[in-house]
Amino acid sequence: MRDRKISLTALITLILTILQPIANLPPLFQASQVLAQTPVDRKAEAYQLLQQGNEQLNNGNFEAALQPLQQALLIYRELKEPTGEGAALFLLGSAYEGLGEYSKAIEYYQQSLVIAREINNPKLEAQTQQQIAQAQAKNNPRKKEADQLLKQSLEQVQANQFESALKSFEQPLKIYQEIKDRRGEGYTLRGLGLTYLGLRNQPKAIEYFQQSLSISREINDPELEALMQKYLTQLQVKNNPQTTTAQIVEQKNQESLRLFEIGRQQLNQSQFNEALTTFQKVLVIVRTIKIPEGEAHTLNSIGLVYSKIGDYKKALDYCQKALAIDRQLNKKDWEASTLNNIGTIHNDLGNYDKALDFYQQALKIRQAIGNEEIAINLNNIGQVYIYQGKYELALESFQQALVIVKKNQDKQGEEIIINNIAQLYDNKGQYPQALELYQQALTITKDIGNKEEETRVLNNIGVIYVNLGQSDASVTFLQQALAIAQKIGDQKQEGTTLNNIGQVYHLSESYNKALDYYQQALLIFQKIGGQLGQSTTLNNIGGVYQLQGEYTIALDFFQKSLAITKEIDYKYGEGRILNNIAQIYHKQGQYSQALSFYNQALDINIEVGDQVQQGGTLHNLGSLYKNQGQYAQAEKTLFAAIQVWESLRPGLKDEQKISIFEKQADTYLFLQSSLVAQNKINSALEIAERGRTRAFVELLASKLFSNPKEKFQFSTSPTITSIKQTAKSQNSTLVEYSIIYDEFKIQGKQEVKESELYIWVIKPTGEVTFRKADLKPLWQKENTTLEKLVNTSRNSIGAISTPFRGGIIPRENPDKPKAKQKFQQLHKLLIEPIADLLPKQETEKVIFIAQGALFLVPFPALQDVNGKYLIEKHTILTSPSIQVLDLTHKQRQRTGTQRIQGKDTLIIGNPVMPFAAPKIGETPQQLIPLPGAEQEAIAISKLLKTEPLIGNKATEATVVQRLPQARFVHLATHGLFDDIQGLNSGIALTPSGKDNGLLTASEILDLKLNAELVVLSACDTGRGRISGDGVIGLSRSLISAGVPSVLVSLWSVPDAPTALLMTEFYQNLQKGSDKAQALRQAMLTTMKNNPNPVDWAAFTLIGEAE
Repeated sequence: MRDRKISLTALITLILTILQPIANLPPLFQASQVLAQTPVDRKAEAYQLLQQGNEQLNNGNFEAALQPLQQALLIYRELKEPTGEGAALFLLGSAYEGLGEYSKAIEYYQQSLVIAREINNPKLEAQTQQQIAQAQAKNNPRKKEADQLLKQSLEQVQANQFESALKSFEQPLKIYQEIKDRRGEGYTLRGLGLTYLGLRNQPKAIEYFQQSLSISREINDPELEALMQKYLTQLQVKNNPQTTTAQIVEQKNQESLRLFEIGRQQLNQSQFNEALTTFQKVLVIVRTIKIPEGEAHTLNSIGLVYSKIGDYKKALDYCQKALAIDRQLNKKDWEASTLNNIGTIHNDLGNYDKALDFYQQALKIRQAIGNEEIAINLNNIGQVYIYQGKYELALESFQQALVIVKKNQDKQGEEIIINNIAQLYDNKGQYPQALELYQQALTITKDIGNKEEETRVLNNIGVIYVNLGQSDASVTFLQQALAIAQKIGDQKQEGTTLNNIGQVYHLSESYNKALDYYQQALLIFQKIGGQLGQSTTLNNIGGVYQLQGEYTIALDFFQKSLAITKEIDYKYGEGRILNNIAQIYHKQGQYSQALSFYNQALDINIEVGDQVQQGGTLHNLGSLYKNQGQYAQAEKTLFAAIQVWESLRPGLKDEQKISIFEKQADTYLFLQSSLVAQNKINSALEIAERGRTRAFVELLASKLFSNPKEKFQFSTSPTITSIKQTAKSQNSTLVEYSIIYDEFKIQGKQEVKESELYIWVIKPTGEVTFRKADLKPLWQKENTTLEKLVNTSRNSIGAISTPFRGGIIPRENPDKPKAKQKFQQLHKLLIEPIADLLPKQETEKVIFIAQGALFLVPFPALQDVNGKYLIEKHTILTSPSIQVLDLTHKQRQRTGTQRIQGKDTLIIGNPVMPFAAPKIGETPQQLIPLPGAEQEAIAISKLLKTEPLIGNKATEATVVQRLPQARFVHLATHGLFDDIQGLNSGIALTPSGKDNGLLTASEILDLKLNAELVVLSACDTGRGRISGDGVIGLSRSLISAGVPSVLVSLWSVPDAPTALLMTEFYQNLQKGSDKAQALRQAMLTTMKNNPNPVDWAAFTLIGEAE
């Protein structure tokens, strides 16, 4: 029984609320429209359905489980995902078994068994075989007959009708043996043993009891086993008076050793309740026969089980009793193990000083006696240092421990230490390193089958995706973790996961759902006495009430949370909660209290190295100074916040940079307004540029340059000198917009609203002028916002977004007076303040650098007070930022320019359409043919003297193969936009068998293109997910793939006017016009026959004019 190696304890991540900065920008678009659902989306949907079905099964709602499980099965089969299909079939079998429909259950189980063998999943295979046998047994009418006969026989025994009972038992015994029902056979043999006892034939009774005992162990029936042992012990003593006390003690000791081994296996398999029952049996035996060594081992093991399920008080009680015995017996190695376990309990409770003390006592003993389990203590000491923010000491301890476990080939120890090192990087905000290490840990946990550790790693991965702003990915991992935690009865991990799911809903503003999950988590932590869990959950609940404007309630929860963090000396959490309390006082206008709490929070953030919260606290402190009119101090503090934010980004992938920037964008806006208030106009422009398209710029630079120095140039902040140089090299007037938000007290509550529109005009001469427009009247007088104004303006001309181009497009009837009014209002806000600064010659170019909702503005259609369109006065282009414009200019220099020729052109029109779902959850439908797009492609091809790819020739495979060689690309087909992720936006092509016919923005990113112009003559190709990094969609991907000029649409384009506009565009290019002038002339020509802007103003040129 001497084996008390205690598992290394992995960190559990509990998200502490990092409340959004005080002036948190509202989401620009809330309606989602993913037109082509990806396999990832479908797989996530199937998993959700599988979870719903499993939950219904666990609650005994077998009928209700059928529908979600059938839906999940269909999706998994559609995706050809055998693992999911096998699981769905297995659960359907369980549902039908619960309903008593055993034939159907067996049918589904057998299908699951086939898949389990195909994918080589021995665990699923074993479970399925067991369930098939069980269902077959239940489905066997002979079993029912045998059960009834057994019941009758036992009634005869109870009535002392022993002779009759003997004959009666023969029938059920025969049936059970024939149908191979071992449990029924074991209980029948028990009944025969009892019958022979009644007949006073003890040898026969012993014979049958021994047979029953053997079966009970085979089928793992502890109740039957305990009864048989009891009967056999009593009979042995009675029949053999010579049996010595020593022999009985030895027999009991052997039995305790056997049970202890079973309990240990149950613990390793996360069967905590079963392990607890088994160890309690062992404790009774060893205390009865007075073996203190066995008692110490068992007390320690029971303490460990209670620690695993989160009942820390009982865990501490049992381990302290074990420690007393260890010391009494002078067993130093045992004492070290128990000290380590007590340290772990204090660590889980958040008592870090006590935990460190116990761990160091254990380490000292093990070093003195040369015990190889030193790695355990080094790992656990590293954990404490993480919680205390002493990261260098933590990493040193982990690395020492890792060397030892690798030398000992201890895979479980290796996984836990890797997970903990990942947690260290996670806490420091070094997300790429953390994710890589978490994935390593997850692989090991699956290889060794440790479910408890798997839940911890899944939780940690889910949390890091929350920190990156990728909520869909986060929920996927957290739901996996919750299902496992509930299945294995790990209450502590269940509470953690509920808390983390609540945080996802919290951040997505689903406050009622968030509170529901938080309350569930709080009840669990209160039940098990987890102080850290209680503190975290109370803080998170306070955060929800704060966002709802219930400041008094929020402050109460924050103060309760703060009291616990101070009690357990949890500095990492204390800094965050102090920041949250400061925000309450800030919102209530109690600035002196807010300043005090912010400074306290900042001191702790710096002390423990919490960079994420340090950036957040600096942002909020800067906001406080700005509100008080202390602009110089605000500037200094906000600059410090930006330096922290930007230190977190190196090493992240493109999509991770985009997500994390969403959380940081407000700081750049606050700093702009602080600089403008000090009349530092040029500095404010630098920050406006620094605060947009950072991920896009770095991605583009990485693809464009191989020289590290050139890449570094674009990873650094833009300067006013480089901005002026870009305007000069473009020979264009640049107009950059920035939408500024601020807090206003409305009906007694602080609300974030649009305040001003900053506008910078940079002339080709390098002259920089700053103007601004007041946005407050929009919501003060008209009950609208800039975003709503943009949308209603588009709607007024019938410009709508539909899943597909062409055909019968449902349009609102254009309201000419309303359209004129709305476009004049936009002109007044966007153009009128700078009209005198724009070039007088209509051929001189103006490049608009939009932000947020302004990406959807059709600038050519804006009208002045005289009704004149902006395109009539100026040649117009757009770009997501000035730095991107500089990079597209360098791309054009790389690709060069030449007059358009047919031999260099790839033209696609009206492919054989693929299937796509108009919205998530809807049935995919084949996109309608586009004869108008086909005619457009043919007309342009004749003009350019080339052959288009029409119909079944326009396969995705062919297009992808030819794209890298083309200098000019024209795609006349359906466009699909995704305003959730952006990268699922796509172009419809003919499926080629190995693909789905949808060339997505994500796939385009992986291409290397040499075209100088790509025209997307389709619907909404200029749209996607609007983010702080610009529009994430087709245009971004094409530019990143090497295209300096992209022509895209802002709404669903009508066929006939589009064909006319495109033909005119290419004719103008042939005549020698640059791309911007060619588009302008095409718009003016189309306008003559089609005066409604919906017919001519949809297209915008992004990037280079030349």
